Amino acid sequence: MICLGKSFYSRPTQLVARELIGKNLVRLTRGIFSKRQERLSGTIVETEAYGYTNDRASHAYRGLTSRNMPMFGQAGRAYIYFIYGSHFCINISAHSDKVKAGAVLIRALEPCEGVHIMKSLRNCGTLYDLTSGPGKICQAMDINRCLNYLDMTDPKSEIHIEFGEEDTTRDIVATERIGIKYATRKKWRFVRNFSQLRRL
Repeated sequence: MICLGKSFYSRPTQLVARELIGKNLVRLTRGIFSKRQERLSGTIVETEAYGYTNDRASHAYRGLTSRNMPMFGQAGRAYIYFIYGSHFCINISAHSDKVKAGAVLIRALEPCEGVHIMKSLRNCGTLYDLTSGPGKICQAMDINRCLNYLDMTDPKSEIHIEFGEEDTTRDIVATERIGIKYATRKKWRFVRNFSQLRRL
């Protein structure tokens, strides 16, 4: 598969969030679980876009900090943070050259490769619940702050995103974002189809 390059992420954040649906998030473990490199992957089925000064719900809204630095950096960088004192979330910095900051949260995946490892890491036996939320994704793929700011446009990177096999653009639904207190009416949450819609 071909890794998404910097030009893909150097566009309006909402557009990137929509077009990430159907792409594949890949985690290369580099021998963490065995002597050989393991490849974990899942098809992205749900994302949320977060902007800059036009988005009160965004971590970048109040300006640059040590935490949100990846949102202001080069497009295509991993932005990983710890939330609710319990789990990590993975985002990708994405914004056009005309905007200083932005990122896309990966909310849900359809597991593809390395499912047995993901089940072990999550202590979960069902595919439906395996990667059906941001925290579940990071737990299933062993994604944590050590991977923060990683260049996800490098196909050799431990985490990157590749083109999918199918065109899913006709099946994408835009909805209001969930799990936030501000700017909830922005329809910047993208889901592959109506069967994926849910309230967490």
